[in-house]
Amino acid sequence: MAENSAIPLGEHRYALTAQWTGNTGTGTSGYREYRRDVTIAVEGKPELLASADKPFRGDPTRWNPEDLLLASLSECHLLSYLHACVTAGVVVVSYRDRATGVMKEDGAGGGAFVDVLLRPEVVVAEASMIEAAERAHQQAHDWCFIARSMNFPVRHEATVTADA
Repeated sequence: MAENSAIPLGEHRYALTAQWTGNTGTGTSGYREYRRDVTIAVEGKPELLASADKPFRGDPTRWNPEDLLLASLSECHLLSYLHACVTAGVVVVSYRDRATGVMKEDGAGGGAFVDVLLRPEVVVAEASMIEAAERAHQQAHDWCFIARSMNFPVRHEATVTADA
């Protein structure tokens, strides 16, 4: 443990400020009387403009919680995967994920994600690296803090090719 630190070794803390900016003058006087606009701020980073998803009266030009959850899962897998590839001696030259998620409403005003599918498209430096690059996806899944925190399946269907 670091000297004068209240945080145990291996424990990481995160903080942000979420500020509702959607008061149109009457607060939450009615369901249709306010915007769902939120500004998310983390010290030292650009602000993120967020809202509810469009079906929930949100601004479709802003990030919504569902987008952010899917983005967190995709980026966590990507970063864990790059680390797994370095460990396995695989040189990744390109990575793009086309992730999708399914959230189902429960009919009582709530709902939950029931599935996320990551579709990484990976290009490695040499054909001899393809097999190890494919295996590295499982290691990445096992290492991804975000995926391990979910109570629904986070699957991956990767394609790995060699640089031309």
